[in-house]
Amino acid sequence: MNDLLFATAFAKELEAEAPATIKCLERIPAELSKWKPHPKSMELGYLALLVAEIPLWITHIIKDSEIDFATFAHQQATTPEELVAHFKSNVAGAKEALLGVKDGTLDEIFYLKANGETLFSSPKHEQVESTINHLVHHRGQLTVYMRLNDIAVPSIYGPSADDKNFAGQ
Repeated sequence: MNDLLFATAFAKELEAEAPATIKCLERIPAELSKWKPHPKSMELGYLALLVAEIPLWITHIIKDSEIDFATFAHQQATTPEELVAHFKSNVAGAKEALLGVKDGTLDEIFYLKANGETLFSSPKHEQVESTINHLVHHRGQLTVYMRLNDIAVPSIYGPSADDKNFAGQ
C-alpha cells in the first residue's frame, strides 16, 4: 500500500475511534486524578492525559521523525473539558499530518529517544499503526479504571453494561 492510501486509511481509523474516546475522557473527574487501582499502576489523571495525547505522537512521528522523552512536553489538562479539548486538538493535528504525507514519507525512520539517546527506531508507517493500537489499548485500560470508580462506561464498539446503545448512535 502506498503512503497516501495508508495515511488516509489511518486518518479515517483515528476519526472513527475519536467519538468513543471523547465519551470516556469527558467522564473523568479531576478529583480522581491521583487514584490508581494498584501501587504499580499509573494514576487515573495520567492515564486520561496519556489517552488524550497519543494522537499527538502521530504528528511527531510524521513531522519531526522523533520523540524524546526528555523534551516531550505534556499538557496540564486536568478537567474533563480540558482533556477533551486537548484530545480533539491532537486528533486534528494527527489527521492533518497524515493527510499531508507524500509517497516515501512513511518509509523514513522514526526515532524514540531519551535525553538524545536512541532507544528504538523503525519506519514511520509501523509507528503510526502501533500508535493507533496504543490509543485503543490505553482507552480500554481507562474503561477499567472507570468501572472500578463507578463511572459509567460508554458504548465503544457495542453496548456496555451502562450504555445499551452502539457507539455513534
